[in-house]
Amino acid sequence: MSEVIAERMTVDIDGDFVVFLIGMRINRPLAVHKWVPVAMAMSRMLAELRAAGPASGFLGGEGAGFPSMVQYWRSFEHLEAYARGRDRAHWPAWVAFNRAMKDDRGTVGIWHETFLVQAGEYEALYSGMPPRGLGRLGRLVPASGSREAARGRLRGEREGGPGGDGEGGRRDRPGGESGITPA
Repeated sequence: MSEVIAERMTVDIDGDFVVFLIGMRINRPLAVHKWVPVAMAMSRMLAELRAAGPASGFLGGEGAGFPSMVQYWRSFEHLEAYARGRDRAHWPAWVAFNRAMKDDRGTVGIWHETFLVQAGEYEALYSGMPPRGLGRLGRLVPASGSREAARGRLRGEREGGPGGDGEGGRRDRPGGESGITPA
């Protein structure tokens, strides 16, 4: 068990990264033969990713309450290469899931959400916590000075750190756009 850090901390991550939320929903608990293979496949995939090392682009992950998980990836390209890699645990599990659920989509639900995070366009706070989430992956630094408030951490007020201009402003986007594309 990690040791609790008894102060307010935030995290610095170098470069862009991806936050990938993934999970399943057991809609019919008695249909064990349908949902256990999905849960087992996720365990195999996580073991494979953890063993693959940094070249895979998988930075780490942690549970978000059974059966959901938060994963961090270096890039969408890394995530997609893993998902589509025929020689990786995901591809045969995906094929098997679709075959098993072809006529029965209501027994087990699966979901994911992918977020592309630009360097410096995030904020995190950990107070009286062991390293968790991004705090396990980046550099934990005291949440003080320009990093005291969420706005300062989010705006990239990081004295020359990622995403900051050293004067507390956000990086300008072309045309002043928010960077959010409507669906």
